[in-house]
Amino acid sequence: MTNINRKARINLSKTRILLLDDHAHGGAILAQILVGLGARRFVRCTSLAEAQAYVSQDEFQLFIVNANLRSSLSFDFVDWLRHADLQPNSFAPVILVTGHTPRSLVEKARDCGANAVIAKPVSPQALLERILWAAGEKRQFVQCGSYLGPDRRFHKKRPDGAARGRRMQDPPEGAELDMAEGEEPAWPAEAVAAA
Repeated sequence: MTNINRKARINLSKTRILLLDDHAHGGAILAQILVGLGARRFVRCTSLAEAQAYVSQDEFQLFIVNANLRSSLSFDFVDWLRHADLQPNSFAPVILVTGHTPRSLVEKARDCGANAVIAKPVSPQALLERILWAAGEKRQFVQCGSYLGPDRRFHKKRPDGAARGRRMQDPPEGAELDMAEGEEPAWPAEAVAAA
């Protein structure tokens, strides 16, 4: 994970955030974490229709979405957001939060246009690290076939900022994470950090 400079001042008070979670308890926990991190301008939605209405009316700098919505529409929401042509919302970072991180879910999140996935239970530090990482990443938005979103390949930098060698499948030090056309992107194995 990224080491947060303890002396740095991080101000989320002016960041407009949309939180989409239809689970009352999980949504309340995420909302409290955001408040604890200084966020003051966030909207909490409990349905896809409600979230789409807010996105169509207001500008947001960050989206936090529960990947385990009861209606299973979280991936549809992210895909809709990317293709809605509602600027700047369509280009804002999207962090998916999930209780389970099987490779198939992480790949689905990547393929619908999410920037990152974070596993529950979510700690304030883990969420802040993901927010900072998503805000600072430099991946270009690409359109390829039906996909529109951040480049699904990572170049030279691990998304979680962790030291190399933590995982068996880590490439050797100095190796490029660029993937050739048709190869499996490094994102699924590299991007999910234990919260």
